[in-house]
Amino acid sequence: MPAPRRLVVEADGGSRGNPGPAGYGAAVIDPDTGETLAEAAEYIGVATNNVAEYRGLIAGLTAVRELLPDTDVQVRVRMDSKLVVEQMSGRWKIKHPDMKPLAAEAAGILPASSVTYEWIPREQNKHADRLANEAMDAGRQGRRWDPASSTADLETTRTPALPDPPSGPPGDAVAGAAKVRAAMAAARPAGAAPQVGWGSAPDLGAPATFILLRHGETVLTPEKRFSGSGGSDPELSETGRHQAACAAEAFAARGTVQEIVSSPLRRCRETAQAVAARLGLEVRIEDGLRETDFGVWEGLTFGEVKERYGSDLTTWLASPDAAPTGGGESFAEVAERVSAARDRLIARHAGRTALLVTHVTPIKTLVRLALGAPPESLFRMELSPASVSTVAYYADGNPSLRLLNDTSHLR
Repeated sequence: MPAPRRLVVEADGGSRGNPGPAGYGAAVIDPDTGETLAEAAEYIGVATNNVAEYRGLIAGLTAVRELLPDTDVQVRVRMDSKLVVEQMSGRWKIKHPDMKPLAAEAAGILPASSVTYEWIPREQNKHADRLANEAMDAGRQGRRWDPASSTADLETTRTPALPDPPSGPPGDAVAGAAKVRAAMAAARPAGAAPQVGWGSAPDLGAPATFILLRHGETVLTPEKRFSGSGGSDPELSETGRHQAACAAEAFAARGTVQEIVSSPLRRCRETAQAVAARLGLEVRIEDGLRETDFGVWEGLTFGEVKERYGSDLTTWLASPDAAPTGGGESFAEVAERVSAARDRLIARHAGRTALLVTHVTPIKTLVRLALGAPPESLFRMELSPASVSTVAYYADGNPSLRLLNDTSHLR
């Protein structure tokens, strides 16, 4: 009995506005030679990124079935959509009503045993990304995508022979994005800093965009009490739950969030879950996003701390290396922890938009580091409960602050 024919499907989808004008692209590739055997692309009107990505998957698997209808095949699907890969692999539940029929359609095209899924960084999915953009460009011009007008000749298109997928868990593929960033850094001349500003550097594609959502109110928030990671871990108050629901509705209307990451503390998890339930997404916990440990100051007001620990408070306000009384964290320690979490998340969400539900100090720290501002700038920012800030991180290492302390969704 002959061995199954091995094929690779690379698929992608995009939306210019999310939701907005959308399209998908897919390519069927011989992994041994790198030859492109088939391409598909289509403008699908107004849709979200997730819908377009699923449509790209369906088109790629359909192309395999039409290309080799009577052949036993083994297909490896490669996509930069973590959502589609994890849902189709059965590791994430499919909650959103728009996704369920698309996932069912994709699952019915080929036998489940003949298809495996692999997440890849956006930089490794350029073929399908190009096709999706060509389809969207065609739709904007009022015409259908035509393979003859594609920027690459199907008969001569070749990609390097594709290696077998890693033997470790599929989730380990996020390390690929980190390797891409490391390669970019290595390509710069020794000692050269990343270019800052609008120079002649090439367009490096979509950034990792972090929407930073501060959790909703707890009973401690209106009283302005220190509430960090070393205290009572309070739940959201009724007001806080309302704020989380407002945020969820706003993100559902915008359609931009593709992943959700939360601090492990309860108030953040509850806020994140409210959004996740509305968007049909899962929540990933990142310990590095937890709030500062304020030591014995936890639960006290600023005035109470000044009265009881005045000398320690003065030192803390004057130096980022000083820690709160009783073994709390200094701002320098928090910055180190948050920076490490930031780098992990940039690698994991390269080219994607992730909602990070976290606290005052981590958000201010991410903003400060993006701006290259000094530590004392932490005391010169205001962050309201359930407010939204946004930072984008480009592949050349340059961050861009796009929004700070937006509360319009709460009005």
